[in-house]
Amino acid sequence: MTIPPMIQTSFDDLSTPLFDVTFCVLDLETTGGSARDCAITEIGAVKFRGGEELGVFQTLVDPGLPIPPFITVLTGITEAMMISAPRIEAALPSFLEFIRDAVIVGHNVRFDMSFLAASISRLGYSRLENQVLDTAALARRLIRPEVRNLRLQTLASHFRSPVAPVHRALDDARATAHVLHALLERAGSLGVTNLDDLIALPRARGSAHFSKIGLTDHLPRSPGVYLFRDRDGKPIYVGKASNLRARVRQYFYGDTRRVITDLVRELDSIEVQVCRSPLEAEVTELRLIHAHRPRYNRRSRPPKTSHFVKVTDEPYPRLSVVRKLGSGGLAHLGPFRSKRMADEVVMAIWDAVPIRRCRSRSSGQTGKCAVAQIGVANCPCDGTLTRTEYATVVACLLDGIRDRPRILLDPLVERMTRLAGAERYEEAAWVRDRHHILSRSLETRRVWQAMTGAGLLELEAEDGSLVVVDHGLLVETRHPGQPPGLLPHGDSGAAPPHEVPPSVECAEEVLIIWRWLERSQVRIVEATGTLCMPAHRVERLNLPQPRAAA
Repeated sequence: MTIPPMIQTSFDDLSTPLFDVTFCVLDLETTGGSARDCAITEIGAVKFRGGEELGVFQTLVDPGLPIPPFITVLTGITEAMMISAPRIEAALPSFLEFIRDAVIVGHNVRFDMSFLAASISRLGYSRLENQVLDTAALARRLIRPEVRNLRLQTLASHFRSPVAPVHRALDDARATAHVLHALLERAGSLGVTNLDDLIALPRARGSAHFSKIGLTDHLPRSPGVYLFRDRDGKPIYVGKASNLRARVRQYFYGDTRRVITDLVRELDSIEVQVCRSPLEAEVTELRLIHAHRPRYNRRSRPPKTSHFVKVTDEPYPRLSVVRKLGSGGLAHLGPFRSKRMADEVVMAIWDAVPIRRCRSRSSGQTGKCAVAQIGVANCPCDGTLTRTEYATVVACLLDGIRDRPRILLDPLVERMTRLAGAERYEEAAWVRDRHHILSRSLETRRVWQAMTGAGLLELEAEDGSLVVVDHGLLVETRHPGQPPGLLPHGDSGAAPPHEVPPSVECAEEVLIIWRWLERSQVRIVEATGTLCMPAHRVERLNLPQPRAAA
């Protein structure tokens, strides 16, 4: 586990240790089983912190309706006992003040909370935001094989509670409190020492792999990146989190997806890297995924090779899909994750500009190719097209790539609109997808050139931390009074010679940094170049929203 020195975590990162948590264990007696038709007859609650009793609340409540005989037999509460009892309008404010911000605990607590919520709503109070813990669910997770059922009477007897539950609110609350403390001891054996772990524990599935949750016991509650390894030490998954311990433990808490089950089964060790900021965590995650190519990072796993669209440098330039950036070419777009995406960009540009499509050299003997005959492309295959005439087409294409993206994008919007109007929706969807890929590649090209043109950037974030970006790649982050956190990268330290990112990794990283710049209040401390974008924006496609039915 790699943890940089001098990292000061906040109390939010640390969560709340259980010995500092205030628990309010409550129980309600009611006139029946439905909060919609029945009412509360008795409230009992006990508050604890660190095992010490802090206070007791107990009162009968006049339900305002007859108490059914079977409820009197079950609880011993009669209508005669309600003569001097307050109504819920009088009892509820005092009870809410007693609860305050404590964690509410109950046995099958959903029943009690439904009655409490109904009274709160009817009387116009704000909805309770307290965290809630159910001892029945907690017992199901921790001791289910040891007891014949999970009734409160059974658990109280199992843990030898000095107070027996007898269907009276205060006695049942005290019995529940004793069960809670016994269950907390059991939870401690699983490494549950903080509130967030305890709240999540009942959701954990009872699988054979749950024992591996012990691998998370020493993880910090700090932002960073986690890396799962199998028994051979090979990375199988990389992820980022604002709270490493809480996020990693979620993999053991009830996620039934098959891919998660397979991931946890293969998991043998966990390595984490604490980061100083979400930006550093996002970039670190990206670099680790590209370095190790974990098999469970299916969506973000990098391609084996990148593809680019090149405007060739020849007498009659055309579009070509290549795998490497060379010194030749009038302009480039990319990188793309697959050849299919690069081909879509080529077809999008073909739809917008009548650039040459055929590969025939000008001879005047072969005649016009098919696309030239139908008038969708200017090709020199019949020898009638001069270089001067074709130069205007190339100039239009280069202007669209470099400065005015609407030259390339507006014809796609017009074509999509025509196809949709003719109810050729499938073809319109193809054009829409091409517009999306082309606009994204144009935006990536612009961001890359803006960031590389800025050279070495030193930025001050809102929290006072310093971020150093070298030609679009993150190289250093640090907080005042802390040593720098260096993020070495093979391409940093020298200006990239290309007009587009040389790899998918570089493209994704520069976009991460650019999005961070857009959403954050950042001050430029120093720059060796100029940070600017072209005047004309890349307009994204805004489709009209369907009207709601009348």
